[in-house]
Amino acid sequence: MTQPFLPLTARSREESHRTATPLELFFDLCFVVAVAQAGAALVHAVAEGHAGEGVVSYAMVFFAIWWAWMNFSWFASAYDNDDVLYRVVTLVQIAGVLILAAGVSRAFEEHDFLVVYLGYLVMRVALASQWLRAAHHAASAEERAMCRRYAGGVLTVQLGWLALLFVPDGAVPWVFLALALAELSVPVYAERVAPSTWHPHHIAERYGLFTIIVLGESVAAATVAVRSGVLEHDALNELLPIAAGGLLIVFAAWWIYFVVPAHDRLTDSRQGFLWGYGHFVIFMSAAAIGAGLEIAVEQAVGKAHISTLAASASVTIPTAVFLLSVWLLHARYFKVGIAQQAVLPGSAFVILMCSFAGRWAVLAAGLVAAATVALGVTLTARNPAGRNPGDGKQADGNPGAGTARAS
Repeated sequence: MTQPFLPLTARSREESHRTATPLELFFDLCFVVAVAQAGAALVHAVAEGHAGEGVVSYAMVFFAIWWAWMNFSWFASAYDNDDVLYRVVTLVQIAGVLILAAGVSRAFEEHDFLVVYLGYLVMRVALASQWLRAAHHAASAEERAMCRRYAGGVLTVQLGWLALLFVPDGAVPWVFLALALAELSVPVYAERVAPSTWHPHHIAERYGLFTIIVLGESVAAATVAVRSGVLEHDALNELLPIAAGGLLIVFAAWWIYFVVPAHDRLTDSRQGFLWGYGHFVIFMSAAAIGAGLEIAVEQAVGKAHISTLAASASVTIPTAVFLLSVWLLHARYFKVGIAQQAVLPGSAFVILMCSFAGRWAVLAAGLVAAATVALGVTLTARNPAGRNPGDGKQADGNPGAGTARAS
């Protein structure tokens, strides 16, 4: 039974059987609503021939969504006590992301970030209050200083985001970049005095669950696009290759992401920061695959005012970026030999070349993605020895006890 008020104290990093809570799963689900809104706005921008502007706006909005999600996830991993007050403040953060989602289309079309800013403000103030509560119950002066640095950093940078509401449109990307770097520096600054006690298995699970939800959103978006294309334009022959290729891409993306034990990369705070920050690219590219499939469908039925090459690239580019970012973040640490190491980078390049395959581009990219998985399985079967990135031993989550996974 949930208690009204409990001390918000640090949890142990050695805690066994740590898993995501129902509240965290609900949190993820609501955040994907904002991801879907950003994807829909990207589809509209690219279909209307404003790809460059749309991609920049998409990256900015996605950063706000991802950063708020990431900050909550790492805080929860270290401090979640599941009392009534903690739950209420988390629900406030969820309300904030829904406000942000409501302002996404306005930010894309009119460059008006007021609603996005207000939603982000709600999320960030709620998070800062959690850090201040943790500081109140801290077990040491160092932990208290760390919590206060987090709270102070979050609120200070939030004031800086006000600039987006007043600067000229041309300066917005540069102001955004400066403030995004400031946001990324807050955890580094805060944890210099003491590290937070985030749980490696729990963090890996949280990131994996969000990856699944984002890929699921890609499947849903593509399904709706194909359905509308068939009903409105009777274009089944044009859409079947896109649907089949898109499904193969998403299936392969899931396989490749989960084929290695991600928690083995989280050996200390430095690795945690690099791994956690790098997932911005993984999440954004995974979500963009769904948007790209929608764009390809709209171009196939004549609703998008872009070339076949541009529509194909809207799928192949995020797919290639996803493969490369997964390889860079953790897959490469579990590969042995040049052949295994070359699979994902090589496949990313071939998928990019599929952009020139005309109406068959998405299907070709899907077949390459499926072949990537099959090749990884074959190469691993021939040379199963892997290594744990934390200590150089074999890897399956238990040092010295396993084999490399297939990808």
